[in-house]
This record gives sequence, C-alpha cells and structure tokens, in this order.
Amino acid sequence: MTRFALTTASAAIALTFASPAHASEKGWDDAGTVAKNALVVVAFGVPAVQGDWEGALEAGGSIGATILVTQGLKEAFPSRRPDGSDNKSFPSGHTSTSFAAAATLHNRYGWEAGLPAYVVASFVGLSRVEAKKHRVGDVLVGAAIGTATGHLITTKKDDSIHIFPWASTKSAGVDVTLRF
Repeated sequence: MTRFALTTASAAIALTFASPAHASEKGWDDAGTVAKNALVVVAFGVPAVQGDWEGALEAGGSIGATILVTQGLKEAFPSRRPDGSDNKSFPSGHTSTSFAAAATLHNRYGWEAGLPAYVVASFVGLSRVEAKKHRVGDVLVGAAIGTATGHLITTKKDDSIHIFPWASTKSAGVDVTLRF
C-alpha cells in the first residue's frame, strides 16, 4: 500500500503543477475529466488487484449512489453554468464522483490511499471552476455529496487494526490499536 500511496501522491503533485495558471478553459476541462476518470479506475482497480471484491462492490455502490444523488439534484435545482452551456451546474458531477472515489479509498484503505486521492479530487474541483463549468458552491456541494456517500457506503478492509498518527508541539508518534 505504501508504494501505491507514493505513486499516487507523485502523480497528484505532477498533475497539480502541470496545469499552468493561464490554461484554456478546454484544457482545464480535459485535465479535470482525465483526473476524475483516473480516480474512478483506481477506486475499482485497487480492490480488484488485491482480490478485494467486497471493496470493488462498495466502490461501485459509493460512486453509483453519488451519481444518482447528484443527477437528482441537477434535475430538482436547475442552475445555469457559468459558461452558459446548460442548466446542469448544481452540483458538480465531476467533483462529487471524484470525492466519492477518494472517500472510498480513504475509508477502505486508510489515509495513505485517501490523502493523495483527495488531492486529485480537489484538483478536479478546481478544474471545474477554472473551466467555467461550475461555481465554487457547486464544487463544494459536490465534494460534500461524494465524501458523505463514500464514507457511508464503504467499510474498512481490516476493522481490527487502526493506525493513528499524531503530533504535538513537543513530540509525535503513531498509535496502533488492535482488536482481538
């Protein structure tokens, strides 16, 4: 899992710095879509590679529920996109799906998988605002929906072991709790 976290973190950092501040709206749109799709693939791929079919099923449930809630809200509360293309601005589907994938990885595999996934999901949210597809509020609500469904539907892979890193101004450490 450590190698995965390191690789994902490196990719997230590269993605963040690869997008210049003056990128076109289309460039931001494309980059956000690629990042969203990559997160969804990782949310299904990590459990599949590990033979964790329950985790893959929970990823599908989290992402599926997020899409249903998001689409329902888009229909119930039509809102014009900043670029004027349609009335489906609220909430951001790209962002909600990305945060559902990130929350699933976080809740199932811990912060080592969750932290880089949340960085990529945050990039997706930023890309939607920069592409003029959403306002900040659309993105924040999308992030909340995805995070909530990811945490509500996904369970921890190994509920008997919990690792809690901690720090204070004078020291730091890791607490490990085991349930027998």
